[in-house]
Amino acid sequence: MAANGGRHRLGPDSGRLTLRTYRSGLAAQAGHDLTIDVTRWSGQAGPDRLDVTVDLNSLEVREGLGGVVPLTDRDRRDIAGKARKQLDTGRYPEASYTATAFTEDDAGGGTIDGTLTLHGRSRPLRLQVRKTGDGRYRVTASVVQSEFGIKPYSGMLGALKVRDDVDVEVSVELTADGPS
Repeated sequence: MAANGGRHRLGPDSGRLTLRTYRSGLAAQAGHDLTIDVTRWSGQAGPDRLDVTVDLNSLEVREGLGGVVPLTDRDRRDIAGKARKQLDTGRYPEASYTATAFTEDDAGGGTIDGTLTLHGRSRPLRLQVRKTGDGRYRVTASVVQSEFGIKPYSGMLGALKVRDDVDVEVSVELTADGPS
């Protein structure tokens, strides 16, 4: 699935890494479904390799859908701070993913199996890959916070919660970095 059969550097210059959270609970209508950009991340991709490191202190709330009132810049900063607290970024400032197996489909996408390390725990995670253009890919997965010892955010005495599963999406354009 590595375009042009070479090695590729990954990061904000080659794509976007986005997290999506969803609200639940009795007061869900008061909260927002969030789109959060990871602004610092890096990796290497190749025909038989994928390693990615994510700086969890670089989360920026891009959008909040729903809710009683729109998000303000202050709300965005507060939410990012609460996310860092939930993730305990003082102890676990990074997450990492290392691929262990690649399965290609007829459309140039497929699946990548590997290990996600988050919050001091490592668990298997399968990525779904879809080719969206020449050298362009969309990679998706769902991460269940509690499987990594993370307690999803809860407010308003538990009436407003963030769902346990967080959607991860990477849109990336691969350009050759050097010889295979």
